[in-house]
Parts: sequence; C-alpha cells; structure tokens
Amino acid sequence: MNKESIEEKIVEKFFSGLDKKLTDWMANYGLLILRISLGIVFFWFGILKFFKGLSPAEDLVRNTVYFVNPDLFLPVLAAWESIIGIGLITGKFLRVTILLLFLQMPGTALPLLVLPEKVWTVFPYGLTLEGQYIVKNLVLIGAGLVIGATVRGGKILSDSKNYTN
Repeated sequence: MNKESIEEKIVEKFFSGLDKKLTDWMANYGLLILRISLGIVFFWFGILKFFKGLSPAEDLVRNTVYFVNPDLFLPVLAAWESIIGIGLITGKFLRVTILLLFLQMPGTALPLLVLPEKVWTVFPYGLTLEGQYIVKNLVLIGAGLVIGATVRGGKILSDSKNYTN
C-alpha cells in the first residue's frame, strides 16, 4: 500500500508539471495560432473564389445569391474573404477584420434556408457535404468570438498558481 502511494505521488508530480508546462504554452501561443490559422482558412478560401471553377463553394454561392449577378458577386466575396484572411494573419486592423468576418457569416448560412435540398439529406440533422461545409462555420464564428475578445488586450491565462509541483 505504501509503495502504491509513492508511485502515485511520482506520477502525479510528473504529470502535474507536464500539464502546467503544456497549459502555459497553450495559453501563451493558442490565440496567435488560432488567429493565424483562421486567417489562412479565410485567405485560402477567398483566393480560390477569384478563379472560376477552383472553389468548391462556387456553385453554392452562385445558386444562393441568384438575385445578384454571381460574376460580379464572387470577386467581391473573394476580396472580402481574402481581406479578412490578411487581417487575421497580420493581426492588423483586427476590429475591422472581426467586423468583416461577422458581417460575412450570415451570408454563409443563407443556403440552409434558400437551398435546403442542397444542404439537407434529412432535415434537421442529415447534412450533405455542402451542408457540412456551411455548419463548420460555427467553428469559425467561435474562433472569431475568441479572437474578437482580444482586440482590447484580452489574453488567455493559464491558472499557474493553482498547480502543485
């Protein structure tokens, strides 16, 4: 019994120290990685829309915004998404970048209402590939909220004082 107690203490001490280091690292670099990776996604998806037939979302966009000439709308959307990407990657003009992101997000959900046959296999839980493409935007919205919370200097802090070594 006593030997087990010593082993438990050693394991607890080792994992607690490792956990503290990993948690501190994630707190120090997580927002930067989140911001840059979200920026890469927006920039990449935006750039693809500049080239006819290259973006897998092109047909979805064309069919959703049928009330606007898609040949005019797609380059505007491409530029919009690319600007969001550049803003996130560089960390410059984050307030404007986050505003652009959140102004763009409702449009990405429009196919759920306008093209239900393209996004649902079984409403309300069976999604097509296009539907999954749209619903994944919930993650982008969540990431935008976290990044937006930092524009006035907010940070993620690990609770190091509660760790025991």
